[in-house]
Amino acid sequence: MTQPTPTVERNDARHRYEILVDGKRAGLTAYLDREDQRVFYHTEVDDAYAGQGLASRLVQEALTDVRAAGKRIVPVCPYVAKFLERHGEFADITDEVTPDVLEWLDSRLG
Repeated sequence: MTQPTPTVERNDARHRYEILVDGKRAGLTAYLDREDQRVFYHTEVDDAYAGQGLASRLVQEALTDVRAAGKRIVPVCPYVAKFLERHGEFADITDEVTPDVLEWLDSRLG
């Protein structure tokens, strides 16, 4: 029996990318847009799907989508920041996390 192929979808209404396995959400990476920047602030994968590489696939596809949209990445989320350390192909569209960005994000998230 073959494993289902996970799919990644952007959910603009909820400001996140979701990874689905058999149509069920297995994880997400949340963002807010700040002008031409997509600020990623949280990534999670449900425990039932841990250890399957889903977070990496989710973030890879999300960042690829950011590039295609002509936006830049701001990795507030520790998982996204760590992913970017290992994947230099996104360095050209990655912006530093600054106090200004953190203040802006805090004001949006409350």
